[in-house]
Amino acid sequence: MKNLLIFIVIFLGAWQFFLKDNTQVESTKKKAVAEFKSSAAMQTLAKAKELTKPKVVYKCDGRQYCSQMTSFEEAKYFIQHCPNTKMDVDNDGIACEKQFNK
Repeated sequence: MKNLLIFIVIFLGAWQFFLKDNTQVESTKKKAVAEFKSSAAMQTLAKAKELTKPKVVYKCDGRQYCSQMTSFEEAKYFIQHCPNTKMDVDNDGIACEKQFNK
């Protein structure tokens, strides 16, 4: 019985040490991740990602209706730059608001 009690005390001590050490490792890991996310390397990566995105060029090609648009950005371009569009029913400057949930 005495040996069992000693074993339990040693086991609980080791368990507490493990939990404390694990908590320190996790906090150090979170701190390192946060520092890396705000580092110059990540900022450079974000800029590079932005530069590699293909730039979409829209042109007025006679389309007039929301059903002919593939994105909200495209509809915005058409309503601002192309004549005779029928995409802003309530004349509030927002094109195809029902179709694109705007």
